[in-house]
Amino acid sequence: MPWWSWIVIWIALVALSLLFFVVLGARLFRQFMTTVKELGEAGDRFGQLPSGPTASGPAAVHDGQEDPDGADAATPSPAAPGSAVFASPAQMRHDYHASKLSRQEARRRRRVQRKTDHDQPQRLRDIGFS
Repeated sequence: MPWWSWIVIWIALVALSLLFFVVLGARLFRQFMTTVKELGEAGDRFGQLPSGPTASGPAAVHDGQEDPDGADAATPSPAAPGSAVFASPAQMRHDYHASKLSRQEARRRRRVQRKTDHDQPQRLRDIGFS
């Protein structure tokens, strides 16, 4: 193989690698610009703070009243998605404990009803003696 063929091979390899890096750089730049554009749109969309809690929001308190179908009358409707981000930690802790207590009470009521249906003895704790 003549000496000049090695020069042609190396020039072709360098040109192909430069072409590869240019194409890769252009693609990376386009993806970066798309990401920046989407981040700007998300910032505009989520940049406004909510005006405040709604009337049916987390301020509702569980008072122990029952509906005929067994659901709580004072259970608040679910909060809007993302509202927990702007809520205070104390409010979120209160909401968590309130929902935990309501789930425990619903399980207790179902357990009492199931044992009543099957004529089984009740736990004293379940019927309020403890």
